[in-house]
Amino acid sequence: MFEGQPQTEIDALMKADPEFKQLYQRHRELNKKVTDAELGVLPIDDTTLGQMKREKLAAKERLIRIYDAIPH
Repeated sequence: MFEGQPQTEIDALMKADPEFKQLYQRHRELNKKVTDAELGVLPIDDTTLGQMKREKLAAKERLIRIYDAIPH
């Protein structure tokens, strides 16, 4: 998600901001589940998959807002 940013910066933000760390981990978890569901590895109904995608997007948007608020 933060491919263009230095990993050291992301790691420092995760250490400094518990909300960022929690959201980052939740986004990664949801990303894996959504990918597995789309591949057919994880059996999930369409409604649940849609909810997971919306939660993943909300987490990503919040992470970006937090990241953009810090000086670079």
